[in-house]
Amino acid sequence: MELNKKCSLKLKRQKELVEYIKRNPFLTDEELAQVFNVSVQTIRLDRSELKIPELRERIKQLARGSIDSVKSLSYGELVGELLDILIGKRGTSILTITKDMVFKKNLIARGHYLFAQANSLAVAIVDAATALTGSVKASFKKPVKLGERVIAEAKIISVTGRRYKISVLSKVRGQKVFEGVFVVFAVAGEENLCE
Repeated sequence: MELNKKCSLKLKRQKELVEYIKRNPFLTDEELAQVFNVSVQTIRLDRSELKIPELRERIKQLARGSIDSVKSLSYGELVGELLDILIGKRGTSILTITKDMVFKKNLIARGHYLFAQANSLAVAIVDAATALTGSVKASFKKPVKLGERVIAEAKIISVTGRRYKISVLSKVRGQKVFEGVFVVFAVAGEENLCE
């Protein structure tokens, strides 16, 4: 009887794990272990049995092919990894904060990295070969620390001619860390950019 109960609990946990990872694909094994109140090893065994790849591979699977549809940026110009994009509508990227991105004395991320992630994502979703940021209204909501993963989501709010108004919201573990509204202009042909 005890064995049947353990098997039943394991099957229930594994079913919940699959659903949880579908909704939150960027969680580490350590974070999943906390959510399910089990050991990291248990999560790894569950993932293995369920053929769910580790975090790094899940991110690669999401990112594969997304950058190819971007017109306004070249490979390597996006800050962070592009996870999902629908040109002219929305996009999502992830940025892992590394030691070269933080202040040495407190290990808090320098703001320009969060801004660069948001700005490059806003430019990437514009349906134009050349897109330039005209203005930004932004606010930093909470410090981001070494090792944390910032998920930025951008969506086009409105389009007037070649003027795109884009909102970007960045989060760490579901909490807002950056919020901004970007005005991005699609530049046509050989326009004089100095006007």
